[in-house]
Amino acid sequence: MLKDGITRVLSIVYLSMLKDGRQLGDFNSSLTRFTFLQDFLLRARVLRLYRQALRISGRAPSSARAELRQTIRQEMENNRNCNDKQRIRFLISEGLDRLNRLDEMLDMQGHR
Repeated sequence: MLKDGITRVLSIVYLSMLKDGRQLGDFNSSLTRFTFLQDFLLRARVLRLYRQALRISGRAPSSARAELRQTIRQEMENNRNCNDKQRIRFLISEGLDRLNRLDEMLDMQGHR
């Protein structure tokens, strides 16, 4: 559904550019900027997840804190070179789910 909406918007932009007498290169430039914006927003989500994970790991008992932070860092490093946007979105979703479970577990154990 979202993809159809994006395609529709890009078609409208392309047709309006043709109507204004602009070239296809202008459209490709707009498409490149749109892709760059998507990449930027996805990267921001990954970094937000990483910072949130480190913040929550600070609530863990001191005996487990270093190992937890190392695990978080290792998970990020394992997927550092992933270029598949759909996979990145899946990993973000999975990371948020795991982080929520960790947060709940720390709450139940009284680590606030």
